[in-house]
Amino acid sequence: MATIESKLVEMLTVPVEASGFQLWGIEYVQAGRHSILRVFIDHENGINIEDCAEASRQVSAVMDVEDPISTEYTLEVSSPGVDRPLFTAAQYAAYIGEDAKVQLTMPVAGSRNLKGVITSVDGQMLTIKVDGKDLIVALDNIRKGNIIAKF
Repeated sequence: MATIESKLVEMLTVPVEASGFQLWGIEYVQAGRHSILRVFIDHENGINIEDCAEASRQVSAVMDVEDPISTEYTLEVSSPGVDRPLFTAAQYAAYIGEDAKVQLTMPVAGSRNLKGVITSVDGQMLTIKVDGKDLIVALDNIRKGNIIAKF
């Protein structure tokens, strides 16, 4: 996880949890004046639009005071959804046996994009079965990971 995202997770976990939600994860996409800060929240009963609005107010208040991002950005607060992004070892471990896709910073087995079944998580190492072959990936090497929704 990038340094700014780690800092934001530390900064925003308490206010999000004080609103009654779990901070699922954060994505910060830098794109000049069109940067986006995505804050994913979750709750055992699901998330609705009012929940997102409440969490957005709490996050905005903290961001205004702490001002960790010096450039303009758009704040988006949402549920992780059915194709939920995965950020932590615990989240990957909770989805063992599920289909996932991961985008890597550095290639593993000649590819930066893997699609397969999460088979295990050991510390900061993820094992994903791709085309019948177990591949071991360091979580630090994952740029983006998502569950593949089944319908």
